[in-house]
Amino acid sequence: MFEAVESLVAEHALLEQRLADPAVHADQAEAKRLGQRYAELTAVVRAYREWQEATDDLAAARELDDPGFADEIAILEQRIPELEERLQHLLVPRDPTDGKDVILEIKGGEGGEESALFAGDLLRMYMRYAERRGWKLDVLDSAESALGGFKSVTAAVKATPRSARGTDGSPGEAPFALLKFEGGVHRVQRVPVTESQGRIHTSAAGVLVLPEAEEVDVDVDPSDLRIDVFRSSGPGGQSVNTTDSAVRITHVPTGIVVSCQNEKSQLQNKEQAMRILRSRLLEAAQEAADAEASQARRSQVRTVDRSERVRTYNFPENRISDHRTGFKAYNLDQVMDGALDDVIASLVDADLQERLRAVEE
Repeated sequence: MFEAVESLVAEHALLEQRLADPAVHADQAEAKRLGQRYAELTAVVRAYREWQEATDDLAAARELDDPGFADEIAILEQRIPELEERLQHLLVPRDPTDGKDVILEIKGGEGGEESALFAGDLLRMYMRYAERRGWKLDVLDSAESALGGFKSVTAAVKATPRSARGTDGSPGEAPFALLKFEGGVHRVQRVPVTESQGRIHTSAAGVLVLPEAEEVDVDVDPSDLRIDVFRSSGPGGQSVNTTDSAVRITHVPTGIVVSCQNEKSQLQNKEQAMRILRSRLLEAAQEAADAEASQARRSQVRTVDRSERVRTYNFPENRISDHRTGFKAYNLDQVMDGALDDVIASLVDADLQERLRAVEE
């Protein structure tokens, strides 16, 4: 089962040598790519060495044929299958985009102003989660509602050197590996601030999670782009409503339209819009490939409809429920403050079980 591990061990050693070379870090994109692969392989190599050590210890204890080692033999016989299962899980093919950063889009849906307020709550939840993981979250574009919520908001979530290691010292996960499970319709049940009778309302917001594409991932022909500029209508200082700093980019072949107006300069808004556009084009290309491969990746809900939801946030009961895994907990206040680890862990585990079944089939 582990014949392929030796080649991975060799690749891990080679990557360690390359990352120790200062010249490699002159190209930050290449250094980041190598670092992500090294972190992924570190988990495999560590598990493999633990399995090898336990297997060698068991063989040595049996060879001694000493009754004094009976307890140790029993412990090792129980531990080795657990290590084998762990290593098998690590060897299951991963989503090739798991090592990428994220473009996160949140849109208010049915529910009017309450939905926009909930979209703002979701953004804050992901901000707190990013802080806990050591990631950096930057808002790229937003359209605020009258009461301070968001009709729509787009943010970039990026890994940082601090997030390269988990809390236990193991390699940390990149943003897309965990946040990709957040895509879909999120439903909220609570008494809105606009409700005078104290009645509980149900509204929804949509979340779209895209792997952030590097320029090398997507080849965008400038002749395929139509770029329009207009005056910003949101925050941005003295230049708002006085200069044409906002940018709208249309990718003519696909009809994808991206706009950005949060930055003060036209150039900055164009750069941010291109980041979003590249990620949407990468996602579209992946969806097309997945359709041909019998929907190999989990699809995300595109319509913000209360009847189609991946998760429900029930404020009166302080309850969060994920409808894909059956996960349920009564710590919604903590979840809204970024404590998403448990609910995401249930989704990661369910995804792993699906991939294991696919490998077996």
